[in-house]
Amino acid sequence: MRRLRRFGELVMALLRELADENAYARHLASHGRKHSGAEWRRFSEERMRAKYARAKCC
Repeated sequence: MRRLRRFGELVMALLRELADENAYARHLASHGRKHSGAEWRRFSEERMRAKYARAKCC
């Protein structure tokens, strides 16, 4: 049973990382802000802007 729980925790941690929840939590902590819809929007827009501002070659 312990193995199944550990597997579930690992899957959830992976999903949080893929969904940017961990990055958002780090963003809140580093900027000293609280969770809100506006803050999530600001965070998402900042990440998308940074992602697409880098030119891809070939």
